[in-house]
Amino acid sequence: MTVLDQILQANRQFVARLPTDFPRAIPKPSKLPRRELAVFTCMDTRLVEFLEPAVGIRREDAVVIKNAGNSVTGPFEASIRSLILAVFELGVKEILVIGHEDCGAACTTPDGLTAKMLARGISPDAIKMIEGKLSAWLANIKNPEINVIQVVARIRANPLIPAEIPIHGLIFDPHGGKIRVIVDGYQPIP
Repeated sequence: MTVLDQILQANRQFVARLPTDFPRAIPKPSKLPRRELAVFTCMDTRLVEFLEPAVGIRREDAVVIKNAGNSVTGPFEASIRSLILAVFELGVKEILVIGHEDCGAACTTPDGLTAKMLARGISPDAIKMIEGKLSAWLANIKNPEINVIQVVARIRANPLIPAEIPIHGLIFDPHGGKIRVIVDGYQPIP
């Protein structure tokens, strides 16, 4: 059975057992999400079904945006575009940047990733296009606290994000679930 077959089978079972109190059709209210919150975090699989309850977020409470190492690499890259949409179209009024301890992306090296890409048939010319950016990106996520501080600063400095939006920086423990505040978005920017 392929992965796709497994997903389709799981979906058939899920739909067949869907509880009656589970909203089957959720109308798009004028403002989503209910808590007017965007969470920007890492794609680490250990966070799935763990991070959201650890910070008290349920379905429809927040927009959740994920990428490797919860990183922001440019003024209009995908994460910023998602935050812009969340703020201006979905009514988001606060942003949480949540990094985490023990990030797998922090162990990735440019040479190691490049070797794996070459082994899978990626063209050396394609890798040459990104090698400087690859090194800079991976260097940014080696220390989760510094990365969170830098990401908060990049979002805060982005002229497309309104200045009145608090942007908080947090660190999550993927083993015990505890959250630490690194940047309190309610405090003045130093």
